[in-house]
Amino acid sequence: MEEKVKAELKRIFGFSQFRGNQELIVDNLLKNRNTFVIMPTGAGKSLCYQLPAVVNEGTAIVISPLIALMKNQVDQLNAVGINAHFLNSTLTKSEATKVKSEVLKGKTKLLYVAPESLTKEENVNFLKEANLSFVAIDEAHCISEWGHDFRPEYRKIKSIVGQIAPNLPIIALTATATPKVQQDIQKNLQMEEADLFKSSFNRTNLFYEVRPKVKNESKKALIKFIKQHKGKSGIIYCLSRKKVEEIAELLKVNQINAAPYHAGLDASVRIKTQDDFLNEELDVIVATIAFGMGIDKPDVRYVIHYDVPKSLEGYYQETGRAGRDGLEGHCLMFYRYEDILKLDKFNKDKAVTERENAKILLQEMAAYSETGVCRRKFILNYFGEVMEEDCGFCDNCKREREVYEGIDFIQTALDTVDQTKERFSLEHLVRVIRGERDEYVASYKHDQLSVFGKGAEESEKHWTSIIRQAMILNFLEKDIEAYGILKVTRKGREFLEAPYSIDLVRDHDFDKISESETADLPVSSGPAYDEKLFELLKAERKRVAKTKGLPPYVIFQDPSLEEMATVYPTTKEELAQINGVGMGKVAKFGAPFLKLIATYVEENEIETASEVVVKTSGNRSKVKISIIQQIDRKIDLDEIAENLSMSVNDLLHEIEQIIYSGTKLNIDYYIHHIMDEEREEILHDYFMNAETDHIKTALEELADEDFAEDELRVYRIKFISEHAN
Repeated sequence: MEEKVKAELKRIFGFSQFRGNQELIVDNLLKNRNTFVIMPTGAGKSLCYQLPAVVNEGTAIVISPLIALMKNQVDQLNAVGINAHFLNSTLTKSEATKVKSEVLKGKTKLLYVAPESLTKEENVNFLKEANLSFVAIDEAHCISEWGHDFRPEYRKIKSIVGQIAPNLPIIALTATATPKVQQDIQKNLQMEEADLFKSSFNRTNLFYEVRPKVKNESKKALIKFIKQHKGKSGIIYCLSRKKVEEIAELLKVNQINAAPYHAGLDASVRIKTQDDFLNEELDVIVATIAFGMGIDKPDVRYVIHYDVPKSLEGYYQETGRAGRDGLEGHCLMFYRYEDILKLDKFNKDKAVTERENAKILLQEMAAYSETGVCRRKFILNYFGEVMEEDCGFCDNCKREREVYEGIDFIQTALDTVDQTKERFSLEHLVRVIRGERDEYVASYKHDQLSVFGKGAEESEKHWTSIIRQAMILNFLEKDIEAYGILKVTRKGREFLEAPYSIDLVRDHDFDKISESETADLPVSSGPAYDEKLFELLKAERKRVAKTKGLPPYVIFQDPSLEEMATVYPTTKEELAQINGVGMGKVAKFGAPFLKLIATYVEENEIETASEVVVKTSGNRSKVKISIIQQIDRKIDLDEIAENLSMSVNDLLHEIEQIIYSGTKLNIDYYIHHIMDEEREEILHDYFMNAETDHIKTALEELADEDFAEDELRVYRIKFISEHAN
């Protein structure tokens, strides 16, 4: 079976080996075990169920809420000879009948179904007759009311699968889930025993910072921050459309190239704003938190929350739009507790349970904002990850903090959880510690415990901070089943048996702190490159791109400009050594950049170290020479990959390295073989007008044209080779 899996992996997906957890997940599902996958977007989630579906006997059911994505995936599978279909509201009756017939004949390997279609009695009856292999539930967070995209119809999936075939294995997949959402998904699907495969939530290149929101002061700080990041792309989130318009206008008056972006604007205005942002005609977009930005721009250098988001999960997603290229990303939030109270008022018309859930999520958001501990630790703890050391790369880690001895405080907090039998929330525990004898405390006789009133001298805020720090230190954990209730961990029990000295950190008091106290925070040592030269190089790139009628990314990409601003190359040979340059690009575009760098170096009396060893684009020169020779002989790319014992994906990566370093390659013979002139024209127009050559962006922009990822990558190679080299 293992050999068959590897063979199909190569045949269908073009990969010689798996990535990350893929092999373990595929193997687990092939053993008919329930499987739960939490994996970031772009890490290859769909392969985890598509490959087992092909290898297994019968048809796999894939439940997905995204109808457009269904069609895209089905077309891609059909293109590589896999019989796949979708069943949703877009099909006519005769089309649906044909799909069902193919499934019943045992020809279909994957059947994509919308959750709404799954609930129809006629479809349930049809699936009962089919030979099914397993059920895959994509976007599984839609099951949970605690998830960021709850869909009630997802709650019915388990009972319907139970009617169709009670013993079918299930694989549930999602890109983001807190422990509560994870538990909710598993409980609803009755797959608590499922094997879990989870990737880390740690985005190491993002710098997290929270500043107090003070009237007028925050607006000044906002303008100052953006001007300090002049020419860089940023997104600002606000709570309302009115605030979006106000902030966008404020920035424009202050000579900042910004525009508003929300659902109330005409579609044509939104499209133009989005295009201008991608084409570097706009530096900043101001958007509503509620509005999902369809922008996958890799070089967003900062995300600012002018208003507080509704949940830490939403905040994590929105900050995640910064630094997708792996370079710096600054996440700044302006915070005041009134914003939390305002958001809570918005929830007053919701059902009781929903309102309570929303309140807990807001309390988590407030706790994150006010905490004095490492922000990365706090975020990872929220997503169920433990980080032992401080990250050193957030405002709290950079700032001088008030540290105090916590042994007695932690002991009191843990004793209180223990004496109340691990059945109560943080708020109740604080009332017991502070000796607040209300009806609720008295009804449980908690006013008779030895811990009652033990911390009466300290404030409610102080004890809330102690308990939250005990959670981050892994002494306490949330009961996932009854959300909000705290339990003592094994580490906490060990501490109670043998207490030891422990440093705690004082929380921020945003009611007292002024904006000026944090505005000049030494947030980081700053980039390693010369920022002034980098801006000059960017301006030169834009000028050259305009004269050549090309997008800026074709000339040089940002990482190449950063390296130039680090090592100051002043000769053709030195410039050719910069990653993503090479002699071909030096000959075509190098002259004005070399002149600019030489003038800058002279004017600023910079001593350049010609002996500085700069990164090269790899030392696999023999492989590269072989690829170039075989392309010259017009050998099919699939055959070249086979000759060099590599996957088509790896071969394309090697070719990309070659052409981005300036070598011209002619792969017209292969392109003519895989696509017609009309499709070539579509791709030429797209890449000529795109701000970025990012393939994911291209897939989204060209969704209606049904291009496969490899088609886009191959044409991008032709485009860069012809226009940049």
